Amino acid sequence: MQSRREASSGLLIMTIMESGHPLDHLISVADRALRAMFAPAHASRPVPDAPRAPANAARAAHASSTPSGPTPPTTATSAATANPTPAATAGPTPAATAGPTPTAMAGPTPTAMAGPAPTATASPTPTATAGPALTTPVPSPQLSEADRRESAALMRVNHSGEVAAQALYHGQALISRSAATRDLLLRAAHEEADHLAWCETRLKELDSRPSLLVPLWYCGSFAIGALAAAMGDRTSLGFVVETERQVEGHLNEHLARLPADDTRSRAILNVMRTDEIEHGATAKSAGASELPAPVRALMRHVAKVMTTAAHWI
Repeated sequence: MQSRREASSGLLIMTIMESGHPLDHLISVADRALRAMFAPAHASRPVPDAPRAPANAARAAHASSTPSGPTPPTTATSAATANPTPAATAGPTPAATAGPTPTAMAGPTPTAMAGPAPTATASPTPTATAGPALTTPVPSPQLSEADRRESAALMRVNHSGEVAAQALYHGQALISRSAATRDLLLRAAHEEADHLAWCETRLKELDSRPSLLVPLWYCGSFAIGALAAAMGDRTSLGFVVETERQVEGHLNEHLARLPADDTRSRAILNVMRTDEIEHGATAKSAGASELPAPVRALMRHVAKVMTTAAHWI
């Protein structure tokens, strides 16, 4: 019996085994669940960093802070070129020579020696913007204790949301009726595993921890995902569209609440938001149906309970 496996940066995602035995499928589901809840998350993409600024701009700013006056004349010019010809050559020929001094020696010092020494500032200095624009990371400023706690609470909520997203996709994939829908759901779950790893990394950087209720979030979301898939693939995909729409709204709210100096968390949430929008658009193009208004309202209430609890616990 062989199985098809997809590995990325240490993250092993087991898909349905080729034997088709139901027990094999349940083992795959249990494997994904245990990894999402308890195993350290691994990302296939690096953690998004803060915006990067051109290095040339920094060099230009540094250059502009130096004095702009003329450069003093260099001291490397020899004294022989700075002073006139010594007087020893200006006197008459010694008495041992009876004839007059040759005219070749009677003239003044050649004019080539009379001009001032050239200065080192004759050619302009090249500007810092002449070369290609290089980039350098902008370090995130040190957060105050209050800002650190606020950022940690928001990232803990986002981490819980990513655990719930894994569970939703896994539950939907378990019950989905077509292989194409199942592959779409598992592929989205694999991409969102990056979000889980990024949030986990950022929580460690902020000297904080994930929510203590992670197993509850996973089990509850898995059941909701399976229930949505039991209503048909189009309804299941509609559930994805609505989930991603609400997640986008949560991320927009968190981006507005993040401390201004927490550029690291902001960069992570911006990339996460882009991915969520893409997943929703993919599900919609695959034939998702619109969920009834009461279902959408119930989803918002459930999400509110989770985000409020994860903020503190």
